Amino acid sequence: MTVNGADDVLLVHGGTPLEGEIRVRGAKNLVPKAMVAALLGSAPSRLRNVPDIRDVRVVRGLLQLHGVTVRPGEEPGELVLDPTRVESANVADIDAHAGSSRIPILFCGPLLHRLGHAFIPGLGGCDIGGRPIDFHFDVLRQFGATIEKRADGQYLEAPQRLRGTKIRLPYPSVGATEQVLLTAVLAEGVTELSNAAVEPEIEDLICVLQKMGAIIAMDTDRTIRITGVDTLGGYNHQALPDRLEAASWASAALATEGNIYVRGAQQRSMMTFLNTYRKVGGAFDIDDQGIRFWHPGGRLKSIALETDVHPGFQTDWQQPLVVALTQATGLSIIHETVYESRLGFTSALNQMGAHIQLYRECLGGSDCRFGQRNFLHSAVVSGPTKLEGADLVIPDLRGGFSYLIAALAAQGTSRVHGIDLINRGYENFMEKLVELGAKVELPGKALG
Repeated sequence: MTVNGADDVLLVHGGTPLEGEIRVRGAKNLVPKAMVAALLGSAPSRLRNVPDIRDVRVVRGLLQLHGVTVRPGEEPGELVLDPTRVESANVADIDAHAGSSRIPILFCGPLLHRLGHAFIPGLGGCDIGGRPIDFHFDVLRQFGATIEKRADGQYLEAPQRLRGTKIRLPYPSVGATEQVLLTAVLAEGVTELSNAAVEPEIEDLICVLQKMGAIIAMDTDRTIRITGVDTLGGYNHQALPDRLEAASWASAALATEGNIYVRGAQQRSMMTFLNTYRKVGGAFDIDDQGIRFWHPGGRLKSIALETDVHPGFQTDWQQPLVVALTQATGLSIIHETVYESRLGFTSALNQMGAHIQLYRECLGGSDCRFGQRNFLHSAVVSGPTKLEGADLVIPDLRGGFSYLIAALAAQGTSRVHGIDLINRGYENFMEKLVELGAKVELPGKALG
């Protein structure tokens, strides 16, 4: 189901445990980037385990605007991408297709290699703190690109073949690491990237590029070395499953005292989350096909939690789990070190009856880069508290799903506004809610 419009409302009748089975497919933080990587090839690519989410549709539209043929493959969730006829696209069309997505910035390197120029419109994305794109452009300049700022966006050119360079990231940013990888693989010479992000989705993107013919080495000290090659071919790849979505459903099981089998979830990429889940009092059982998450009864336990880049506790795991922590006994301390504004979603939880206090200090862990900058980036959650239904306006992707969890755990009915944003990263989430026994409805429409 696709829900259109930012003002769409979902009625959630809470108080019912979520029980049953759902499936997660390829990771939102890998699949669109692997689709962009297909632009670099001289032959078609085949990508499997693709979820039907908005970010995938945005990238598909942008690729098609640039002459890439994108069609379904032989199996469900498979795309075949043929980049043999890449061409320039109309500026207005690019702007229309990009919408609120930030992924178009990753088209820069591949388009500079294929066409010698690229246009990037103004970018959107979730409002969870500073995610500056200036660094992307600084990196591209180091490779040899020229950039002209225009009223409708940025126009980039590569007068000559891009050249390898040495780059040190001030912070191990996933987006900046992806930008370097997608640009360096066809640049002349060697690129050395230090303080790189090493998330599982980054490793999977490196696997995609290696299948295409790239030469990429990862060191143990967050250094990635890319030796540029003259040409790349296509790839045949099955995307790794979405560990962030899997953890969201796990938190929903905990908060609603439910039992959810997440088919497709994998232990290896979720080990840090699973440890924390067990410390809180959640139970899980792992088999070859997925992971079952459930609330075993009794009291949940408060914890001290600090988010960090991989292999730390992922920031995208934090918001859904905080909802469950409102039901834990005692004081839980949350220290958010990745996005300075990610705890803003807690104000709505307080309106529902939670007791969450935000602080500017670095609580419960080491000092971080936000500690002296006046950001409310630490939280103390006091529980357990009863949640009551409320009117909720979704602020961002993970915060939005967290509001859904809170509404499902609460007594009474909640009106959740702006649910279209959840379609960015959660495939068929409405159908999955119904399959798990949630009592939800779109005003005037039947679900289930």
